[in-house]
Amino acid sequence: MKVLVTGAAGFIGAALVNKLLENGFETVGIDNINSYYDTQLKYARLAQVGIFQEYIDYGKPTISIKNPCYHFLKIDLTDRDGLNRLFTSEHFDIVVNLAAQAGVRYSIENPYAYLDSNVYGFLNILENCRHHAIKHLIYASSSSIYGNSAHTPNSENDRTDSPVSLYAAMKKSDELMAHAYTNLYNLPTTGLRFFTVYGPWGRPDMAPYKFLKAILNGETINVFNHGNLSRDFTYIDDIIDGMMLILQHSCNPQSPYKIYNIGCSSPVKLMDFIATIEKITGRKAIMNMQEMQPGDVLSTFADTRLLQKDFGYKPKVSIQNGLTKFYDWFRSYQVSKQ
Repeated sequence: MKVLVTGAAGFIGAALVNKLLENGFETVGIDNINSYYDTQLKYARLAQVGIFQEYIDYGKPTISIKNPCYHFLKIDLTDRDGLNRLFTSEHFDIVVNLAAQAGVRYSIENPYAYLDSNVYGFLNILENCRHHAIKHLIYASSSSIYGNSAHTPNSENDRTDSPVSLYAAMKKSDELMAHAYTNLYNLPTTGLRFFTVYGPWGRPDMAPYKFLKAILNGETINVFNHGNLSRDFTYIDDIIDGMMLILQHSCNPQSPYKIYNIGCSSPVKLMDFIATIEKITGRKAIMNMQEMQPGDVLSTFADTRLLQKDFGYKPKVSIQNGLTKFYDWFRSYQVSKQ
């Protein structure tokens, strides 16, 4: 079975590629390696699976020196001709679309980047999937589409028509586009609403990385809404385990169109999250209390009963253990950069 992973140099994409290769899947990864955050972190993720920066050339496959079952291409989802050539030559069975312009707050500053990647790019994926008889498309949605819903935990059956950020609105549009393609072309699609993923190799624009780095360096962290926020922080290994459960059933999806929450289902107050980092690092946080940021939501809380019912999903990693593992990785990664 051959799997395409888009966003393969990203946080979740790189972790999924590692797990697919461990389980013997023939895998192709693509990524445009944009500069939204430090590209050296993206290249370091690729190097973990034997793809090295000096051998990467746009549109040309680079074979892993560690695993011949993996090769990588630098390509943008908006490259219609390049994507069509890739799908035509590779004959994928499954596509996992994790490529997207990330960041809720950045979507307010640079909306066109989101339209290109998260809507137009996703349309190109859908078109290639239907023209090349893909057995199953799995794609990233987001917990942000629930907006400031008063109903918790957030259920897949909740209304999601009141987004508070452009990022959330575009993720909702992806779900609607996928629904249309399932209805029109009988393309099996599964959307995954991720809830605040963190862990080793995580994104430096997200709070876990930013807070840990600042606390270790004695720098100030901005704490929005004066700390009156909570997030369903979910460790990367739990996310990947859930994705693998779905992926391994891809030849017989639960239904042609499905949406699942994938989170820890155990929200943590932001001030408790910061206190846990302080305890693990032995350092005190210097906090700058600020008002609520535009586009933010007060709380996220995943109802994961549907994913548990259909696939036996059950997150295992507590916030204490997850942050400890993240801290251990962060220290080793910083040393490797010196």
